[in-house]
Amino acid sequence: MSVAPTPSNESARLDALRALHILDTSPEERFDRLTRLARRLFGVPIAVVSLVDANRQWFKSCVGLAASETSRDVSFCAHAILGDEILLVPDTLSDERFRDNPFVIDEPNIRFYAGCPLRVANGSKVGTLCLIDVKPRELDAEERALLRDLAHMAEQELMAVQLATLDDLTLLSNRRGFEVLAQHALNVCKRMNKSASLLFFDLNDFKQINDTQGHAEGDRALRIFADVLRAALRESDVIGRLGGDEFVALLTGADSAETHEVTRRLAQLLDARNAQARSAEARAYQIRFSVGQASYDPARHGVIAELLAAADAAMYSHKQASKARTAQRG
Repeated sequence: MSVAPTPSNESARLDALRALHILDTSPEERFDRLTRLARRLFGVPIAVVSLVDANRQWFKSCVGLAASETSRDVSFCAHAILGDEILLVPDTLSDERFRDNPFVIDEPNIRFYAGCPLRVANGSKVGTLCLIDVKPRELDAEERALLRDLAHMAEQELMAVQLATLDDLTLLSNRRGFEVLAQHALNVCKRMNKSASLLFFDLNDFKQINDTQGHAEGDRALRIFADVLRAALRESDVIGRLGGDEFVALLTGADSAETHEVTRRLAQLLDARNAQARSAEARAYQIRFSVGQASYDPARHGVIAELLAAADAAMYSHKQASKARTAQRG
């Protein structure tokens, strides 16, 4: 058996795959419809929308197989994403790469495979739409064109998923995207007994920026804060904009001290950005924030919405306390 080599753009490819926020999500009719259609049109027992992760291939949709994922080492699709065209294996027993693959010599006894790579916006190939049969066969030119058409439909659905989970203004996850990704991260923390903290941010006096400087400047302030959030947090943290001037960040594997360090670093970076804007642009306002923190407790926070509510309440208390201090000084 031949293990597929790693694509030259693997890091960027994985970034593009994970930016979809689709791994380990629930079944969706729009993908299941495609695999059912592919199985019927080609008369094969198995059709799959497969996404190739770092160490596994995960099935967004699969008809004809009970499995939801397999190891990448034995994946046919890991070979398919190396090329630009359909990977066609008419008879696996005649192909040195696959003849002793465990899925060939044992269940589901693959004898035929055809996988068309699925590309996302930056050109990365994140997976395939593939056909599997238990007997050898070929695809003629018309059938190959049909498989490419179905794969293009799957690509369009992947693009729709990405658009539905991204905030257009800041390019952070929107509420839907954040909740999907954060819930997955919490599940991992629970399974591995790791700590997690949720930070809930609200920009101070944001309405005043919109009212006095205009909505275009308000949008610019939101983009600046999103940029500073990205710089202050780790690559493994999940960041999102819930809407308006509310932002959130889930820090996995972080205790209270590490979480406090993140907020301190964020405040420093934002101060530096404000000072730079004051000198270079003569900006008439400063971007400030209130923040609430909630530590993940598996006994109290079964779903991400419960942790969000706790962090939101903490943020509100922080904001009210800051207003009270300002009033006393006034």
